[in-house]
Amino acid sequence: MTSAARRAALALVAAAALAVPTASAQGAPPGWPALTRQFDAFVASDRVVGASLAWVRDGRIVARHHVGFADLGAGRTVDDSTLWHWASITKTLTAVSTLQLRDRGLLSLDDPATRWVPELRQVHDPYGPIDGVTVRMLLSHSSGFQNPTWPYGAGASWEPFEPTAWSQLVAMMPWQELRFAPGSRYGYSNPAYIYLARIIESLTGDPWTAYVQQNLWTPLGMSRSYVNRTPPYLAAHRSNRYYVEKDSAGTAAPRAAGPEFDPGVTIPNGGWNAPMEDLATWLGFLTGTTRGAVRADLLLSRATLAEMGVPVVQVGRGEGVVESMGLGFFLYDVNGHKLMGHTGDQGGFRSFMAFDPASGQGVIGVVNTSNDVDPGVSGRGFTSLFRSALTLLAQ
Repeated sequence: MTSAARRAALALVAAAALAVPTASAQGAPPGWPALTRQFDAFVASDRVVGASLAWVRDGRIVARHHVGFADLGAGRTVDDSTLWHWASITKTLTAVSTLQLRDRGLLSLDDPATRWVPELRQVHDPYGPIDGVTVRMLLSHSSGFQNPTWPYGAGASWEPFEPTAWSQLVAMMPWQELRFAPGSRYGYSNPAYIYLARIIESLTGDPWTAYVQQNLWTPLGMSRSYVNRTPPYLAAHRSNRYYVEKDSAGTAAPRAAGPEFDPGVTIPNGGWNAPMEDLATWLGFLTGTTRGAVRADLLLSRATLAEMGVPVVQVGRGEGVVESMGLGFFLYDVNGHKLMGHTGDQGGFRSFMAFDPASGQGVIGVVNTSNDVDPGVSGRGFTSLFRSALTLLAQ
């Protein structure tokens, strides 16, 4: 793209931000307009091409705010039907699935992970027998396993986006080691959720995707949720994805990377694609409200959801928020108000969701652009936006 074309693209993004109005906000809290203004400011400063923000109550979107383009080249603006990639928010599906199997008596959270994934015995554990890593530790990111799934990230043309087969992960296991003593602290791990998916598959005989489809998406009526390539009948609604980069003249602008990419074997920790509406339904389920054919408590007991919201390890604290890790969910204590949620960042998409189990309210945000020009500033801006959303949710 030439510098002139890049400047034109930025002008289009700015125009879209002004042209797409906030939808009706009836039912949103008084602080909603201020949050949408902060959202717009982040979109503008981070050169985001398209984004969406929603306030949820009892599984229904009561306020939504769309900005910019789902596909800049095609001139297609973000709307209610736009399909987003939700990255690590996918892990909440894997966590709930694991707890479903626990509630059915098929496993214990204190089972060693090696009982179901014996290949893990190849990983070096300088702290003792690796059989000490439990299912609970995998769920709470306290197992000691590394953060990244794939060690190749130089951007060479031959590198896959992520490993495409379980055998590739197994082949690397003898050359990995635990980063800390299992259960001793928090350490985010993407592979841990692949191992949980292997446990689900071992116990049920179903691929992870089939299990989630049958036990979560279908009973909850989440008919537009999927993984991998977008089905043809939904393709017109798929958001493209973008990376902000500098060209040879030093001009920073978004570059389209194409709407499709293959998360490979990492689907259980970051492969979920869906419209905002399906995420709202998911929040409704997590707060005890469903619009599908099955009551929420028939899929997961309220007692189990409460258990998932009990802190296992502390993550950190700052700006009035104490962050911990429960069983698959990040837990946010905002001035004594208990919230749950998760964030996501993969393939150009960045997202967050949070909810209040007591009130049934939640907030969801997503952008289709990753700023690689100044990732530090971009990351701090996104974190600040999410903290503002948590603060509003806690009011």
